[in-house]
Amino acid sequence: MSFARRLLVLPPLCALVLSVACGGSDDDPGTLILATTTSTYDSGLLDEIVPRFEERTGITVKVIAVGTGAALRMAGEGNADVVLVHAPEAEAPYVASGDLVSGRLVMTNDFVIVGPPDDPARVASASDLPAALAAIAAGGRFVSRGDDSGTHKRELALWERVGIDWATLPREETGQGMGATLTIASERRAYTLTDRATYLALRDVLDLTVLVEGDGSLLNLYHVHVVNPDRHDGVAAEQAEAFAAFLLEPATQALIGRFRAEEFGRSLFTPALESPVGGG
Repeated sequence: MSFARRLLVLPPLCALVLSVACGGSDDDPGTLILATTTSTYDSGLLDEIVPRFEERTGITVKVIAVGTGAALRMAGEGNADVVLVHAPEAEAPYVASGDLVSGRLVMTNDFVIVGPPDDPARVASASDLPAALAAIAAGGRFVSRGDDSGTHKRELALWERVGIDWATLPREETGQGMGATLTIASERRAYTLTDRATYLALRDVLDLTVLVEGDGSLLNLYHVHVVNPDRHDGVAAEQAEAFAAFLLEPATQALIGRFRAEEFGRSLFTPALESPVGGG
């Protein structure tokens, strides 16, 4: 266990019996560290899920909301117990190495490109996603997360897909989470890629509108993975497994599906149980 992890975790935990995950009790159910993408935090979803899990099990959840890349590095160093992330290609090496186990799809949503309502680069009139990105490159300004997050990884993949050299773009990198990046894009009258949930959660304080949506490459998959205790000493594996199982319970999936749906007229996330891509 690294020095960083010792700083994050409370004093030695008592063993957690599996009955805790089923509503049983224990004198010290323990603590787990959840490393997750900022979109689950900025949208408010974790504020709904985590207290319910803590009340059910007695387990304390310490949430570390960072970009997916940072969350995965925490897992690879044994500084987290469970991760909830959204970059399957970046997750794959950690799964292959055995650092992450028990991966399951929790929910989906989509990425969208947003920009100023007057759309100076005429992105909304583009015929498809490649044409929209070309319009931004030619006549707009792009604000990037620049933080190795799942969203940042998707940005880079999209530019590469359409053959546009990222280094030549008129851009600004924030190095911050999605909420802060949207705020900066709004202030700069620039374009950015965002998950739909965070945009909708902040829409009322932004001068940005959705300009590009619906392309298949914008699908956004959120997986939960447990950090492998056989590779990393001190991992709260039973607590992590309990949390991962809780996310897939029908009641939690239903909560995800209705989260803020009445407020926005649509679900911010589609639970895995209802997703056309399935629960794998």
